[in-house]
Amino acid sequence: MPRPLTIPRDQDNVVLTVDGKDVRMTNLRKIFWAELGLTKGDLLQYYAKVAGVLLPHLRDRAMVMKRYPHGAAGEFFFMKRAPTPRPAWIETCRIDHGNGNVIDFPMVQDRAALLWVINLGCIDLNQWYATCDDVDRPDYVHFDLDPGAGATFNRALETARIVHDALDTLKMPSVVKTTGSKGLHVYVPIVRGPGQKQVWTFAKALAQELATRHPGLITAEYRVAKRPRGRVLVDYNQNRWGSTLASVYSPRPRPEATVSTPVAWKEVDEGIRIEDFTVMNVPARVAQLGDLWKPLLSARGRFNLSQYV
Repeated sequence: MPRPLTIPRDQDNVVLTVDGKDVRMTNLRKIFWAELGLTKGDLLQYYAKVAGVLLPHLRDRAMVMKRYPHGAAGEFFFMKRAPTPRPAWIETCRIDHGNGNVIDFPMVQDRAALLWVINLGCIDLNQWYATCDDVDRPDYVHFDLDPGAGATFNRALETARIVHDALDTLKMPSVVKTTGSKGLHVYVPIVRGPGQKQVWTFAKALAQELATRHPGLITAEYRVAKRPRGRVLVDYNQNRWGSTLASVYSPRPRPEATVSTPVAWKEVDEGIRIEDFTVMNVPARVAQLGDLWKPLLSARGRFNLSQYV
């Protein structure tokens, strides 16, 4: 088991040796959450604490960087191409976006790469839905349950229960997490085989069917202008090629430093809040419960979506 990492709290810039690799960390005392007094160093320390459960979900996947150079309340920008110069030990995933646009994404393969990416000012992590050896064939299908204008988080919980029941009826195993922002993410581990468009088509059909059956609660209308008020969007479109969601265990740029956290379906039934899970308490929760999203990593128990697409 790797030894725990301690991020210095009394320095701005350090070079820390992480599992034999030197990681340069900068602006450690810069405030990233003003209301809480949390610094960039605190963010790095959080990621160091949860690395053991996080890294298996990121490994061998392209990483889209969402950088917040001025902290959670500041402007952000997306960056796909791995910056240069970079350490020689940062592995990349080359993805052809067509028309000669080939992008080398960084991959987060170990603790050193994780802290290197976070040091760039990334708060949440957004990994590709398929591993780098076959970027067009996902190993999960997911649903982003997004409460629209006038919809409460309790309505998102109600929607999650309906999605869960529908997946159970189809004999599809599912796991759930808070987004850390407004809603919930539901993921289904699948046998790799169907292409991205086929996975998207299945997700769309299920979302539209649920919206038809529960029109007062659920919508599958992607266009904001046509979306009915007070509904929860079952967003199938996040399964489209090149789209990413905030990863499991990612902090989010909210004032409370909330974290996208795996929860048990029993917790969804009992009622939870987005604010229940933060940078301050998630490491202790993980230490107690382990990784509730382990089913997403297992080769066994995956659903064969090929029968539906």
